[in-house]
Amino acid sequence: MPDYLAVDLGAESGRVLRGALRDDRLTVTEAHRFVNRPVALPEGLHWDALALFADLSEGIAAAVAGGGEPVAGIGIDAWGNDFGLLDRTGCLIGNPFHYRDRRTSASTAVVAARVGAGALYRATGTPPLPINTASQLVAMEGSPQLDIAERLAMLPDLFGYWLTGELATEQTIASTSQLLDVTTRTWASGIIDRLGIPARLFAGGVVPAGTRVGPLLGHPKIPLWTVAGHDTAAAVAAVPATGPGFGYISSGTWSLVGLELDAPVLTDEARLAGFSNEAGVDGTTRFLRNGTGLWLLQRCRAAWADTSYADLVAAAAAVPGFRSLVDPDHPAFVAPPDMPAQLAAACRATGQPVPVGRAALVRCVLDSLACRHRWTLERAEALAGRRAEVVHVVGGGAANPLLCQLTADLTGRPVLAGPVEATAVGNLLVQARADGRLGTLEDLRAVVARSLPPRRFEPAGGARSDDAYARFLALLDAGDRI
Repeated sequence: MPDYLAVDLGAESGRVLRGALRDDRLTVTEAHRFVNRPVALPEGLHWDALALFADLSEGIAAAVAGGGEPVAGIGIDAWGNDFGLLDRTGCLIGNPFHYRDRRTSASTAVVAARVGAGALYRATGTPPLPINTASQLVAMEGSPQLDIAERLAMLPDLFGYWLTGELATEQTIASTSQLLDVTTRTWASGIIDRLGIPARLFAGGVVPAGTRVGPLLGHPKIPLWTVAGHDTAAAVAAVPATGPGFGYISSGTWSLVGLELDAPVLTDEARLAGFSNEAGVDGTTRFLRNGTGLWLLQRCRAAWADTSYADLVAAAAAVPGFRSLVDPDHPAFVAPPDMPAQLAAACRATGQPVPVGRAALVRCVLDSLACRHRWTLERAEALAGRRAEVVHVVGGGAANPLLCQLTADLTGRPVLAGPVEATAVGNLLVQARADGRLGTLEDLRAVVARSLPPRRFEPAGGARSDDAYARFLALLDAGDRI
């Protein structure tokens, strides 16, 4: 029985994993892990695409040469929005910009003005955001790079192109661009034209997850498959749900909280609440809000340098909770030079106790994230007219027991945590299905539940959690005081 390889690229790190499907159970082993280091240049913040490709290629080579069963396919997933531009010969024109680069601060308003925020949302299902591909391309107007570009490649598709020589744009990653028609799931040519973006960049069209792209260069028997190229779409495909009545939190650098629906929600209320309608596997809609997640903790740990996540979370669990809260989505936390100092300043500015010590700061972050999880889930339910009886937490946050318990307490729902490597698991199983070894999306999720059963957290919130949430709502209502 063949194995499959998943290339999973995240904002902090990348990894190559090997998946073996035996007797309707999946086993996953890590073949290679590497750091993702953005590069700050005078003209802006970039991803080091060449280093990422070198690292993932090293991981693929190690996995293929490692022995065992033959490899029947490779799939690549990554974060959304960012892209590379290719010239007429297929060469990359400069390193891709990072979505946190500040050049898009003014272009989001330009995007909304040219199309109209409501019309744009009804067409693409995505509200105007600085990180969107649309905002990034508008910010590049007048750039020589845009003048000579012939094709746009979302990041997982760019790396697939380098591996095979074939460029295919996958549907779920394209849906993060704000340039894909939310109904037809083809490029929104009218929106692209009104934004003044060259139509030639999108000449290749869009293909669904599970499409065979071509053989790897140097390995003619190993095909590249399009998987759910957006990491969140892959993670949601791997939610071990047993029915439709679930909410999900894809918890990592970002917290993506939402519902899986059969059709998009395109009301003005959904747009104003910041919800996106992104493509999922098998025509599903990921109705979600993209919020700041463990980025706050990641930047604190980077400032402290010498402490593991597990030790920080354990210390936070031992200190009193809900003393101080912040809005994780406040612009002040996008890219501060000193995250611990910024958190302290926010608490001071809002008249709350200033967290003293690492444990108190981490507790402030996790308490605040759990409050934001409740806020987002309840808004999603109200907008979609559907209740989630259980919340699945997948991704790195599933390994954080304090965050999972706090989320159960605040939402008042059982939380099922895992798999931690949900993105890679979804990547692997979409390949296996494309290869004819699995049937429906429900079959895929059943494999996850059997192979990687989630850990259950029961809600035990009570009046204390409700009081904390009321304070969090008051903090949001108070507006921008930091």
